[in-house]
Amino acid sequence: MNDMLLIALFAFLGAAASGLVGALALRLLRHRSVAVSLTVVAAVAVTAMLAGTLAVAQAMFLSPHDLTVVTTVVAMAAVVSLATALLLGRWVVARSRELTLAARSFGDGGSFSAPDGTSTAELAALSRELAATSDRLAASRERERALETSRRELVAWISHDLRTPLAGLRAMSEALEDGMVADPARYHRQMRTEVDRLNSMVGDLFELSRIHAGTLALTPTRMSVYDLVGEALAGADPLAREHGVRLVGDMVEQVPVEVDGKEMTRVLANLLVNAIRRTPADGTVAIAAERREDWVVLSVTDGCGGIPEEDLPRVFDTGWRGTQARTPPAGAGLGLAIVRGIVEAHAGKADVHNVTGGCRFEVSLPAA
Repeated sequence: MNDMLLIALFAFLGAAASGLVGALALRLLRHRSVAVSLTVVAAVAVTAMLAGTLAVAQAMFLSPHDLTVVTTVVAMAAVVSLATALLLGRWVVARSRELTLAARSFGDGGSFSAPDGTSTAELAALSRELAATSDRLAASRERERALETSRRELVAWISHDLRTPLAGLRAMSEALEDGMVADPARYHRQMRTEVDRLNSMVGDLFELSRIHAGTLALTPTRMSVYDLVGEALAGADPLAREHGVRLVGDMVEQVPVEVDGKEMTRVLANLLVNAIRRTPADGTVAIAAERREDWVVLSVTDGCGGIPEEDLPRVFDTGWRGTQARTPPAGAGLGLAIVRGIVEAHAGKADVHNVTGGCRFEVSLPAA
């Protein structure tokens, strides 16, 4: 029993010495290729066995013949182990380089495509993560391009819409200044109308900037959808009469919601004004509200004739106003963008889809 303990002790001391040398070598070579590290690990394993054997032999526990046999066996194992470590290391390095080249492609603006062939579980998991990141980057680039397009369109439309009333105001003010106007009161009324129009556009821009900056302050209170719809219908009734459009609101359920009354009134007003302006005379604009599971859905249906399917995803984009034939003279393409911003600030969602003879805008809010 004592002999076995001594053999184990000498073998452990020899192997420990080899292990310490191997740990030092791994630390010095930690910035080198993984193939080098694998070779060092294989060499440490074989050297530890050989060192333990030599330590036992020095203690006279092995005969010279037995020591030669064991040393020969360990040497052969060392050759096989080192060759295997080198082959494995070269394979891992090759797969890592292929993965690096593939990752560089989507970093330069392309898309990631996983290298062909088998790889380790860790490299395969890394490939899946890189593929998912590539998809997210592609979606982000697409959103950025869409936002940039919306910004350019918004600047173009706003520039056009501001230039027209400003030119009119300047012409009317010069005519009044020169005393060339037979009816100054009419010019004053027209100037007031143009100023109100400009003030409305500036107010929309300010509201949209608060929404995009995330500084839209909400004061939610519990109220009935019936009251919200009633206020919106009362505010839109004069415009509907002017355009000869009928307003219908008899499909409104009295369900409670937790919303900012002022902001949600603006949402419904924007939807109703948009619907009235795009509905021909003698047409009908219907507003409804109902409970759908955990949502309260408010809808505004118009008679615009429908929106082209390819334009439906862009309806709520900033600056989008559709085709020129459907663009109202006073529209700046901000109303529906404001609608979506306010609704999303209430943790809701805005949607639109075509129906027979027109389209329906739906605003879904969490039920109180």
